[in-house]
Amino acid sequence: MSGAGDKLRDRQHLAVALLCLWLIATSPWIAMLRRMPSSAGWLDYAHVGLGFVALLLACTYTATCCRAGRWRLYFPLFGGMSAVARDLGGLVRGRIPSAEGGGLFALIEGLLLIALLLTAVTGAAWFLLQGAETVLAWRQWHLYAARSLAGLMVVHAISVSLHLVDLIRD
Repeated sequence: MSGAGDKLRDRQHLAVALLCLWLIATSPWIAMLRRMPSSAGWLDYAHVGLGFVALLLACTYTATCCRAGRWRLYFPLFGGMSAVARDLGGLVRGRIPSAEGGGLFALIEGLLLIALLLTAVTGAAWFLLQGAETVLAWRQWHLYAARSLAGLMVVHAISVSLHLVDLIRD
């Protein structure tokens, strides 16, 4: 990817990370169930508004990450699982996986991209289907997706930390 493409991806990554952290951190105070309550506060409106911003960013960031065939790094189920298996074997032997060229860390990032998209789409559907019979199902799917996103964010942060430790050791 070009220098400009790398800068765009880095800016999108920062924006997505900050948005996700804020949305997850403030989610316990969101009052919406079947519809936006008449007594909704600024956190409710901010969560919905920033959630739609996150949906836009999730789509554009995923597109940026997957350009020029890079999708194969993040989604190795289509022929690249040998690098993941190698990294898992290395972990068993105490070796930190490589952050370059696919493998376990890239698979974690791919799963995180999917969780980000699912969280954003289910949140938007939940909001847009207010009052419909299926709204509670969309809420539940949004909660599952958001919890998966949060868990994968923790795993991603650990992966990045391990990579930094590996860089410092070398």
